Amino acid sequence: MAQRIVRANVAQPREVVTAMTALREKLSISTDYPDVTVEDVDASLLPDRRDIPFVTIDPPGASDLDQAMYLSREGDGYLVQYAISAVGLFVRPGSDLDREVHARGVTLYGPDGSIPLHPRELSAGSASLLEGEDRPAYLWYLHLDPDGGLRHSWVEFAHVRSRAQLTYEQVQDAHDGGGTLPEQVPADLVELLATIGRLRIEREIARGGVSLDLPEQLIEKTDVGYHLAFRAVTDVEEWNAQISLLTGMAAARLMKNANVGILRTLPPARDKDLDRLRQVAAALDIPWQADVDYPSFVRSLDSSRAAHAAFLNEAASLFRGASYLPLGAGESADDVVSAHAAIASVYAHVTAPLRRLVDRYALEVCRCLCAQGPIPAWVTEALPDLPKTMTKANQRASAYERGAINALEGLILAGREGEIFRGVVIDVSDGERPRGSVMVRDPAVEATIHGEDLPVGHDIRVRLVKVSPDGPEFEYVKGKHAR
Repeated sequence: MAQRIVRANVAQPREVVTAMTALREKLSISTDYPDVTVEDVDASLLPDRRDIPFVTIDPPGASDLDQAMYLSREGDGYLVQYAISAVGLFVRPGSDLDREVHARGVTLYGPDGSIPLHPRELSAGSASLLEGEDRPAYLWYLHLDPDGGLRHSWVEFAHVRSRAQLTYEQVQDAHDGGGTLPEQVPADLVELLATIGRLRIEREIARGGVSLDLPEQLIEKTDVGYHLAFRAVTDVEEWNAQISLLTGMAAARLMKNANVGILRTLPPARDKDLDRLRQVAAALDIPWQADVDYPSFVRSLDSSRAAHAAFLNEAASLFRGASYLPLGAGESADDVVSAHAAIASVYAHVTAPLRRLVDRYALEVCRCLCAQGPIPAWVTEALPDLPKTMTKANQRASAYERGAINALEGLILAGREGEIFRGVVIDVSDGERPRGSVMVRDPAVEATIHGEDLPVGHDIRVRLVKVSPDGPEFEYVKGKHAR
């Protein structure tokens, strides 16, 4: 599932704090971790790969660092060495900590900060790939052809050390010629990241896939209230995401060939969902020609433009139906069942074990397959129930995300009840009281709309009637179509 990140780029307004506190109580989400025992890990017993000059690339201030990379040329191709936190080594299967992690499932993100999957002493401490710290990791070796195709992959446990904690902006500035990176960073990092990232994007286009890198939503204080802004996705973020996707595809290939493990799946988008997105594009004044398919349209967008960024966030709706498919138990998955439609390939979640439970299991399956050793019982016994566990966790994360967005949209619209806005009805629901969803043009928010004979796809005027923790509500000003 694509993750929408929403935060208040200001001191936390009282209304947001109150709304988020109430939302956590409603969803039974605890911000405190119970007292649990964290296992000790002696990484010195692992193969020593601390000579590899890994670096991390993350948002500013990040402390839960799942991945570190080192890129190099290998003959006429490339080698990606990708270290991923081995947080599972710190969690004894069946322990109180393990049960708590299963109950949480994923890290939750809101405007007032994150609620981590693991205790912060792990997620931001001993399991995080922090600069200058020795850490246990799953180390992937991804051997690429000259055109960026995956030639061979392999993963092992390793003892690693990151040389530098970089931000997307730092690396982007270095690429654009406006900045320099610390001297301990490999001199060819930026060049190789750009080269490999672009090659992987070309391959994604060729196979019919599309990546949805959602821009971060920010609430900023203005002289007249609050304003919704977006932080554009940089080229470096897209290239970095391609390395993660490459690893997930390599893991899925390993597990599918062995018919053991767990895949991330997504059925093809439904026509009605694509039609709905076309209405969203119309509402935001973004031309989408009838003969242009969804992947091509998404690639044409510029997340630095507010309307385009708003559309990309709405496009996350196409990820409905995403699930997990456990492999094994005498069953095999054909290509249709096991494919991820957006990626246009088999795919697995393995690159974010600090923030997502399922990754811990898929990583261990892949390591055991490469080592040609037995897969531990704690993994095989958990695989059948993991889809249910992750579905519950993702549903709660979606509810939390939606509640956060409602709180911030309410902050933006507070005091504007009665005002008239322009918007487009994007769908209509049946029921005793006619209602639907409207995409308001400015500010770019999706909200509930009430009224008779709601004209789907038409540019109309709507009146704000209510702002609540459940989101803003509008009514159709009938007979007043916008021009």
